[in-house]
Amino acid sequence: MDLVGACRAFVSVSEHGSFTVGAAAAQMSQSVASRRVAALEERFGEPLFERTSRRAVLTPFGRDMLPTARQLVQAADVLLHEAEAAKRKPWRLAVPGICSTAGLARLVAEARGHGVTLDLRVAGPTQRTELLHAQQVRAALLAVPPDDARWSVPLGLGGARKPGVKRVYLETLRVGRASSGPARRVWIQPEDDVPHIRDPLTRLRDAVGLRPAQLVAAPDLTTAAAEVLCSRDLLLCSPAQAEELDLAWRPIGEITISRGFALAAAGDGNPQLIEARLGDAVARCLGAGTSGREGT
Repeated sequence: MDLVGACRAFVSVSEHGSFTVGAAAAQMSQSVASRRVAALEERFGEPLFERTSRRAVLTPFGRDMLPTARQLVQAADVLLHEAEAAKRKPWRLAVPGICSTAGLARLVAEARGHGVTLDLRVAGPTQRTELLHAQQVRAALLAVPPDDARWSVPLGLGGARKPGVKRVYLETLRVGRASSGPARRVWIQPEDDVPHIRDPLTRLRDAVGLRPAQLVAAPDLTTAAAEVLCSRDLLLCSPAQAEELDLAWRPIGEITISRGFALAAAGDGNPQLIEARLGDAVARCLGAGTSGREGT
């Protein structure tokens, strides 16, 4: 038996003194109201109404039960209201700065279509972790090694000039004795200045004989992109970023490297809920699975 539904019918009929009017007020048919009240009476083992041809009059037992039944209905209404409010509660989500404004806008718009309101906080890898631990956000897209990732974004090197090769080998940046001009550099943007990306590149730099200054951690993406656009330097980036910056993108010849992201939630969050509804939208926002401009 639907106890709340039965009590709702009981309360409404008692307030209007009629099964017909009370059922309509409770947004149910008269037959449904009658069945629910009858089920409640059967459960209690006592009649709640003295039925006449025109009115439904409470029995003494019905008058005793009415206050508690009304409290139950009111509590159920409060519960339903709170449930709706909880569903509308914004998900404050920490996201990486590598996402474009257009990508973030599409993510927010698509989330609304799934009944999820997002309140985005753009932050670097370390800051996203700190925001999550301080519970200043409900969830965060954390930078993780590829093996732990829900979403992976391939990384390569983007340059202002087309290299004429399918892969860029870091060893080709080595400065020879007869070389003139400044050494070409590889710029690492803040999102990729994390151990599982920076350390393999550093080891590769040393292994192929590059100078330490040829691998540079930039303070921000704008600075790194500006250096690349006005020189022969290269930017470690995703295909989507290369396309946005109008850079020719190539994978790195010696190693395969990628960004990894995983969604983590604070104590009151359920990351599986967001992943199930917005997994594809998050992938598009991060640039996972896109291909860059690779002209010959």
